[in-house]
Amino acid sequence: MSAETRPEKGDEAVEPVESAESAGSAGSGAAVEDIGAVEDIEVRDPVSAPDAEGKPRRTTRRFPLFTRDTARPEGGGRAAPSDAPAPARQWPVLAVLGLVALGLLLSALDRFRIGTLLIGVALLLGGVLRWILPDVGMLAVRSRFTDMVTYGVLGLSIALLAMMVQPDPWLVIPFLKDTLHFTVST
Repeated sequence: MSAETRPEKGDEAVEPVESAESAGSAGSGAAVEDIGAVEDIEVRDPVSAPDAEGKPRRTTRRFPLFTRDTARPEGGGRAAPSDAPAPARQWPVLAVLGLVALGLLLSALDRFRIGTLLIGVALLLGGVLRWILPDVGMLAVRSRFTDMVTYGVLGLSIALLAMMVQPDPWLVIPFLKDTLHFTVST
């Protein structure tokens, strides 16, 4: 059969690993050269290859078939020390969600303009908190820039729409009225 010897750490001489397949394919009595020990290497996916130590290493930039974990977004750490209770560690997202909930409650109680304006201000506050604070907990979703732009654009658009709502708008933009009349009359 085949004789296998595994090198121990510090061993100088290493005998080659020979199997029935390699002995048959070697030709008529050809000797197998001493090229080092062959270890059993577990390859996790088809794009892995062993490195110098024999551990599988990614050799391509292709994504794996199954994602094992995800990276935390920039600034996605705790907003308070780890010994603080959970609500204190997530105070930025709780402040934004609290203002949004208050805005929804005001909208439900027939104070639509003030409620939606408060929702827009809450999103703008989320963008400002994401810009100023180094760690904002669960308020961080993507990169800092993406979060700031997303919160800012959504907050500004909701606040502007809340100020332009009829009747008696607080903000009148003249070209919007002309554009509306042009599209309705044509």
